[in-house]
Order: sequence, then C-alpha cells, then structure tokens
Amino acid sequence: MPQLKKDAIILEMKAATKEGALRELAGLAATQCGRFTEETLYKVLLEREAVGSTGVGNGVAIPHGKIEGLEDILLCFGRSRIGINFDAIDKREVYLFVLLISPAGKGGEYLQTLARVSKILKKSTNRNRLLDLATRDEIEALFAAGAGAA
Repeated sequence: MPQLKKDAIILEMKAATKEGALRELAGLAATQCGRFTEETLYKVLLEREAVGSTGVGNGVAIPHGKIEGLEDILLCFGRSRIGINFDAIDKREVYLFVLLISPAGKGGEYLQTLARVSKILKKSTNRNRLLDLATRDEIEALFAAGAGAA
C-alpha cells in the first residue's frame, strides 16, 4: 500500500462544507504530486461524488478517483474538528477524510489500497485515535502499522 506521508496530513481542516473539504484535500494532493492543479484534482473528486457519496459512515469519508498521467497512488489525510455534512450513508457528520487518487491504469492496486484504508478506518479504536492524535508523525505511524496488517 502506498505510504501516507506526514506532509500529506491536515491536522485541522478549515472547510465547513463538502465542496470545501474536497477542495482543501485536492489542494493538499496537488502539492504532493506537483503535476496536477488543485482544480483538476477537485474535478476528479467531484465526478466521483456525483456517482454517490464517499462518506462511508462512522464519521469517515474516503474521497477517491482516478486520473490519467499520475505516476503513483496518492494518499492524503484530513481531520475536521467541527465535522462536515458530507452526505454520508449514515447521515452523520464526517471528521476523518482519507483522499485516494490513483493512476487510471492501476485498478488492482487502487482497489487494494481502498480496501486497506477501509479496514484501518473500520476499527473504532483507530477512528478514536485518529481524532485524538496530536501530531502528523503519530497519524503517519498509525496508517503505516495498519497498512502492514492487511
């Protein structure tokens, strides 16, 4: 699974809306890959959201999409203290966001990464820790440990 890097983590998201959250995460992703603009990545995420919300419940959303020309799978994490209405399937606010953008040709690896992220976030102990952890290093370590447990 691709590594979540500490410079791809937002400890305190500023967004208050679904669109704002997607834009903030797209902006972070753009700084990570350097090849695509925030606007391009935002459109990829919006297109996926149009199919159905990536708010999976339990305060979690995993916005994701595919794009031609990306080298490697891109992972970013964001945390909202206020909670964001993200049209989640359980109708509850979302606090934890994991953004996943994949090269168009890496379908298998994309699905594996999505499954591992889901597995990490399915555990309430991990979700609670992600809400409480104070540093990017701690969040990075939790994902690294969880990624190995697949």
